[in-house]
Amino acid sequence: MSRLIDQLTEALAALEVCETPPALIGGLALAAHGVVRATQDVDLLIDTADADVAHRCIQALGYACVHRSVEAANYERDDEGLDLLYAHRAAARHILAQAEIKQTPFGEIRVVGAEGLIAFKLQSYCNDPDRGRDLDDMKELLYANRDALNMQRVRDYFSLFDREDLLDELLVKR
Repeated sequence: MSRLIDQLTEALAALEVCETPPALIGGLALAAHGVVRATQDVDLLIDTADADVAHRCIQALGYACVHRSVEAANYERDDEGLDLLYAHRAAARHILAQAEIKQTPFGEIRVVGAEGLIAFKLQSYCNDPDRGRDLDDMKELLYANRDALNMQRVRDYFSLFDREDLLDELLVKR
């Protein structure tokens, strides 16, 4: 785990040049919301306006870009992975703007809120229904944060994907 923490710390330091600070998302962000699971890479959400400068910063750390689109970029360095998701739609920009500095097992880090994390997990699951891990993550986030979630916001995210039925299913299962 300390290797991932070092990787995260290094990436965040390099991305301090971004106009909008990045936010932790993905597997590592789950821990900030009471859900622990193994992960192999670092995932950060950044504003799309910072994409080019972030790309140069990450490459300067020795990462090779293996994929880059308007949605995201994936980087590798030896056996380390780092993914940048770009907030360019209104909902994603809102999620990034609402990210807060949280005390995590990795120190104080800006982290996407649980509702936003659920939204990104939902998007990933809708893009590839074989990603059962995302479904499990949503279920665990809903359960671990049930008393603190803004359920209207969560329902709005599920509505964007026309998947309110899936939310209802996840809420009754446990």
